[in-house]
Amino acid sequence: NDCVFCFVDQNPEGMRKELYFRDGDFRLSYLHGHYVTMTNMGQKDLNRVVEQRLSPLYISVHITESKLRKELFLYNKDDHILDKIKFLVENNIELHAQVVLMPTLNDGKYLLKTIKDLYQFHPMLKSLSIVPVGLTKHRTGLPELNTVNSEYALKMVNYVEDLKLKFPGESHQPFIFLSDEWYILADRPFPSVDKLGELFLTENGVGQVQSFLNKFEIEKQKIPIRLDNERTFTIATGKLAYSIFKKEVIPYLNGIDNLKVNLIEIKNDFYGHMVTVAGLITGQDIIAQLKDKNLGEAVWCSNRILNDEGTLTLDDMTLNDISSALDVPVNVSNDSILEIFERNIHG
Repeated sequence: NDCVFCFVDQNPEGMRKELYFRDGDFRLSYLHGHYVTMTNMGQKDLNRVVEQRLSPLYISVHITESKLRKELFLYNKDDHILDKIKFLVENNIELHAQVVLMPTLNDGKYLLKTIKDLYQFHPMLKSLSIVPVGLTKHRTGLPELNTVNSEYALKMVNYVEDLKLKFPGESHQPFIFLSDEWYILADRPFPSVDKLGELFLTENGVGQVQSFLNKFEIEKQKIPIRLDNERTFTIATGKLAYSIFKKEVIPYLNGIDNLKVNLIEIKNDFYGHMVTVAGLITGQDIIAQLKDKNLGEAVWCSNRILNDEGTLTLDDMTLNDISSALDVPVNVSNDSILEIFERNIHG
């Protein structure tokens, strides 16, 4: 495929070669929860999934209307996505679907058709996650797409609540899910994590924030209420999470005796300010925006700024590189505030 919204095409030149590799390997969907389109899967591959019980699989559907699907995927033939899904669910392969929503393209009547087409396979097709399209400033020569703004997000949150009634899930979980970005942009409360049921969709941005806040509530029982000496550190995060930290985390931490925590929003100059997630922050943006600031004895970021090996940022920097540039230790935590204290703040 060469999807019109593909993030690979929105990377600037000069990055490491792995970041330009389009991966549609269904084995990684089973092993790691990667969403794949299945356009490259023939009957032999589908048979293999069934024979080896590669369940669940995670499918990027985006749209089911065939003419527009070919235009959005830049794929010159009908890939018979619904026939493939039908074969898999009839052979007891659990599926989870995803729609990357592009305003004025695959929303409206097209979204409704996509949902109807997929819902016929429920409950073996257990979930449909809707996530907003991610656009960078590096789109020279690419189709012009509309981004999701606050007004659009609010309409979508309200619309999906109605859709959940028309396309109900099982008793303990819905069928349709919105990723966290929608609720943040719309300034609406997140659904409780228990609404996810047994599903694990946080790596797709569904329930991630609420899971973190629930974990923080539990961690508070182990976080000290007083430190022996005055200490200061900095939390740096992207625009999307900044408001969550400012409201839910920083007031509590700064209520601890002898502790001062700075919160700094890192604007994404590398990819463009439309990119707001912490996982796409680069080392150079962290350095440029924290340089010469009073950071205390350490800086803490999300582990999502690093690759799976925990070694490199998107722009090939290590934590040591960033620490040396800022002359202060830069650490990452795994969605845990308690970890900062367990590692003695300094890291």
